[in-house]
Amino acid sequence: MRRFGTQWKEMQTVARYILQRLGQTLLILLIVSFITYLLIDFLPGDPIAAMLGGEISQETYDWWYQELNLDKPVLIRYVLWLKNALMGDFGHSASYSVPVLQIIGERVPVTLYLSVLAFLISVPLGILFGIISAVKRGKPADTAVTLTANICCCLPQFWLGILLMYIFTIVLGWLPSSGWVWPWEDFGESVRRTIMPLTCLTIGGIASITRQTRSSMLEVIRQDYIRTAKSKGLKGKKVIYIHALKNALLPVITLMGLRMGGMLGGSVFVENVFVIPGMGSLLVNAISMQDIPLIQGCVLLIALFTSVVKYAGHAGDSAGAGCGGRQRRRGRRAGRNVPD
Repeated sequence: MRRFGTQWKEMQTVARYILQRLGQTLLILLIVSFITYLLIDFLPGDPIAAMLGGEISQETYDWWYQELNLDKPVLIRYVLWLKNALMGDFGHSASYSVPVLQIIGERVPVTLYLSVLAFLISVPLGILFGIISAVKRGKPADTAVTLTANICCCLPQFWLGILLMYIFTIVLGWLPSSGWVWPWEDFGESVRRTIMPLTCLTIGGIASITRQTRSSMLEVIRQDYIRTAKSKGLKGKKVIYIHALKNALLPVITLMGLRMGGMLGGSVFVENVFVIPGMGSLLVNAISMQDIPLIQGCVLLIALFTSVVKYAGHAGDSAGAGCGGRQRRRGRRAGRNVPD
């Protein structure tokens, strides 16, 4: 009966956590959409002329002027847009002549493919380099890894993309500078066109995860239970990968969610440098053409995805911490000392 009561309390805690995060996500989306709408209104020039070009009839101009509610104050326009968005209608893109959700649906898979692939590459490599740096602390390997990670964390993605393009396209002529091909269409060409943008998205993730893993590992391997495990004759690799890494990864899990959101945001720069038809290039084109419905749709989707992956990382961290707490309680009841 006591066990059932404990499980019920844990379920209530999880439900409150989910509802709290859901409310925070909705509030973030509301604030982001409102600020974006205000910033769009501050853009100089005529949005109708920017979307459709200067050579349009007066009837077409008046129709879009009424369609975008530009004859109303900005707050009323935002409320009308929000009302339609809650009903699933994000408007019509004048620059692409299609509904906003349709053009976004065509571009999202490209950005998700690049972001997920960069994430899957950066996480294991970052953890591996972080472990090496922590285990070899004070040695040349640690210095090399730490220095490289610190430098890579400071490199702007667009600058790195231009540098790679200059070296491998202009100087060496090995890789194409732009374009996009899916792997199932032409695998070889897809690899050649993906290497440089994927490198730009991956470098920062590897560097940040390396630094976080190193910091966490250095904190964990100084714990008493690690020294006890070594004194009992356990091999160094077993102590590191089984006992130390399990607890050191908890703060890294939170960083993973942040890095996934950062990769999605970084796609705005990378996709424009390499002319990749994804969400990033779509957003920049929409801003340059002042396509108000398309800008709102792109920003809202990026904010939603970033919030979801961020809270997923926090949830994984909390779940890991909760499991560790249960293990410690069981260990105390059994008369054993289970490490944090």
